[in-house]
Amino acid sequence: MDTKEVAQAVAALCKDGKHEEAGKQFWADNVVSLEAMDGPMSRAEGRAALGAKSAWWHENHEIHSATTKGPYLHDDQFALAFAMDVTMKSNGHRMQMTEVGLYTVAGGKIVEERFFY
Repeated sequence: MDTKEVAQAVAALCKDGKHEEAGKQFWADNVVSLEAMDGPMSRAEGRAALGAKSAWWHENHEIHSATTKGPYLHDDQFALAFAMDVTMKSNGHRMQMTEVGLYTVAGGKIVEERFFY
């Protein structure tokens, strides 16, 4: 699959609320995830680490709604825009979040995801 095909497939899965399925299908074994923050979640490497990061997110947040826009393509990269309404389970704080995910594709797989918020 080329970048456009990967982008369209990932976007469709995310729009259907299947973010974990998108990762399982399209993360490269050596995928790197970079968050715009300090701390232990700022960098994760490998499918297992990204799966654990995703599991942590879902265990610690109640998701009321989520939308995905895009994909927006450029060479071997694409971006998706996310909007979420979530409550942190630890303290009950409800918040609306927006972020952009920038994905780099090689060999039909996502080799890097970088989040901006």
